Amino acid sequence: MDKRDLLVRTAFKLFYTQGIHAVGINLVLQESGVAKKTLYHHFPSKDHLVEATVRFRDEAYHHWLTGRLGAVAAGRPALLELFSALDDWFHGRAGEIDVFRGCFFINASAEFGDRDNAIHEACAEHKAKIVALIQSHVALLALPAGQARELTDLVTLLKEGAISMAHVQGNLDAALQAKAVFEHVTAGFHKTQSPS
Repeated sequence: MDKRDLLVRTAFKLFYTQGIHAVGINLVLQESGVAKKTLYHHFPSKDHLVEATVRFRDEAYHHWLTGRLGAVAAGRPALLELFSALDDWFHGRAGEIDVFRGCFFINASAEFGDRDNAIHEACAEHKAKIVALIQSHVALLALPAGQARELTDLVTLLKEGAISMAHVQGNLDAALQAKAVFEHVTAGFHKTQSPS
């Protein structure tokens, strides 16, 4: 692992567990064992390091989630798997990503609330990428355009709500509750397999 990668991984763990503004550069240096000069060679400011951690988490989370959805048939089965994946994450059964401490992107965007801020924009890009992933599976259900948009919105809101309830209220079964709502709404839909 090179020094830049070590700094990003170390900073991410600290930011995710303690909060971004609560963690100073000196703690990142202490935990990583990297010299201050090296850190500033890679990251001119703390904000640049924070943005790198957001992009690092985006890549790791997206890789994990697409892997989970790709392990089942595309369409409705993959959308159901989305909630199963969240349930595993909430309950500490998703070893590929860190122990659940809420959504890093929500947390980071709350600390950098200006929508024009590069960190906030990177968080918004992540959320848009996940919506696009959901949309790609909804599209396979061959619904009318308006209904497809509504279902994409529903799945997105169920996902975000489950994460929020699990983190803020400690309701670790929120993903399964969201899954039950999704199953009820889509009970009459035909299961669609991915195109050959």
